[in-house]
Amino acid sequence: MGVNVPAVHGSAASGPAAAVLAVDAGNSKTDVAVVGADGSVLGTARGGGFQPPRVGVAAALDGLDRTVRRALGAAGLRSVAHVSACLANADLPVEEAELAAAVRARGWGATSEVRNDTFAILRAGVDEPRGVAVVCGAGINCVGMVPDGRTARFPAIGRTSGDWGGGSGLAEEALWFAARAEDGRGEPTELARTLPAHFGLPSMYALIEALHLGRVAPERRHELAPVLFSTAAAGDAVAGALVDRLAEEVVLMTTVALGRLGLLDEEAPVVLGGSVLAARHPRLDGGIEELLAARAPKAVVSVVTAPPVLGAALLGLDHLGAPAAARAVLRSRYGV
Repeated sequence: MGVNVPAVHGSAASGPAAAVLAVDAGNSKTDVAVVGADGSVLGTARGGGFQPPRVGVAAALDGLDRTVRRALGAAGLRSVAHVSACLANADLPVEEAELAAAVRARGWGATSEVRNDTFAILRAGVDEPRGVAVVCGAGINCVGMVPDGRTARFPAIGRTSGDWGGGSGLAEEALWFAARAEDGRGEPTELARTLPAHFGLPSMYALIEALHLGRVAPERRHELAPVLFSTAAAGDAVAGALVDRLAEEVVLMTTVALGRLGLLDEEAPVVLGGSVLAARHPRLDGGIEELLAARAPKAVVSVVTAPPVLGAALLGLDHLGAPAAARAVLRSRYGV
């Protein structure tokens, strides 16, 4: 569950406006929207990524503050009634608490609630705050919520917390199998050809050398996840097995979260998001569908394409007790 705290605000003497400041701060970009209690969007701004582990909490909040101030300025406001901040790198409750205190100190609103950014994707994809979301982008994460405030979540900090999958993880697995195939330690796979070919290189040895020496930038490894899927679609057994394992992981996280919330035997939304799942790879989609049909047959699956800042704003309107009509106005603003 997110951390909800009062805040000392810096508004004009008339007090904070009856509005929500919605923040979706991801690793690569940040979207901020100021939303009226009636669901109207009063101002927006976009900024850079939010990475406290790399730059520190204070510096990350300084960057976020500049984006927030631009959105508030566009709305003609100095502060709002409530801040709904869904932030990357708020993976553990202790991190949420630290970031909540930092947000409160900025004086953007009278109250503040900080959640992991996966909650924004979940709320963007459901009509009410109820269901489970699995996000598979660079990494993989899963959260769930029900209207009484209970949540389900995982630490989601990588292999240390038991995670498998995500675009970066898939790329590493593909490289491992391809390297072993080329040097004879592993079974044959077309990945040994398709991965280096993506970078115009003739062999896995050449790709290993290029990655090790920095001739291919480390951040370009994520480009290999789509190559893995295309290789699987062409019939490669090793690549196909990796895609199937990802389907298993998505369904495993989903069913565990549904079970924790008592939703496993009920009709409940399951929202899929992130670049890997939004790409709608047929083998992955089919695997998820087949496994869920056996393990959670009442789950109602959808792929969310709405921007996560919509979810952050809807969480804010939930906090204000805004009527359904306000949520409908807001959704129409974002074309959903």
